[in-house]
Amino acid sequence: MVINELTVEQLEIAANMLKAIAHPTRIAILNFLEDGKKKTVTEIHEKLQIEQSTASHHLGILRDRGVLVATRDGKNSFYSIKHNKLSKLIECINSCACN
Repeated sequence: MVINELTVEQLEIAANMLKAIAHPTRIAILNFLEDGKKKTVTEIHEKLQIEQSTASHHLGILRDRGVLVATRDGKNSFYSIKHNKLSKLIECINSCACN
């Protein structure tokens, strides 16, 4: 089955990504990463004023669902948004939430 040129598999991937994003802390993480710069768990948990374990938990979900990518440098993992086009989704969410 193909809907608007997306296969069922692609639709499932998209739905899983949206489910992962659909949490206040995860939206905040994406807002913080929207500038395109890679950030460490420490930078993220300090900026959002949440526990490091909480940040790691949410980052893991976003990474596992294909929303974020993690790169390792020494003992640090750096997180960034995997697809640049997701920034448009973040902008849309921010715009809609302000109305």
